[in-house]
Amino acid sequence: MEAIYKLKANEINPNLMGTIKKLFGSKEITITITTETDETEYLTSNPVNKKQLLDAIKEVKKNKNLIRFTGKGVRQNSLFSVFS
Repeated sequence: MEAIYKLKANEINPNLMGTIKKLFGSKEITITITTETDETEYLTSNPVNKKQLLDAIKEVKKNKNLIRFTGKGVRQNSLFSVFS
């Protein structure tokens, strides 16, 4: 059995520990803690990528260089068309 809990560190409380104990009983478990990378931080960590993103945001705000398409075009070019 596997259970994944995604929460902030300050949300860890005795109730969570009780829930884990109820789910797994006396079985041996492994608890692994990882931090989530903020998507905006990650995308802007590279200076070249950051400039491209900021330039693209400016273009959108100016309503320039937008690509427009219909819902039909999306369906034709998506995985859904494979299964239809």
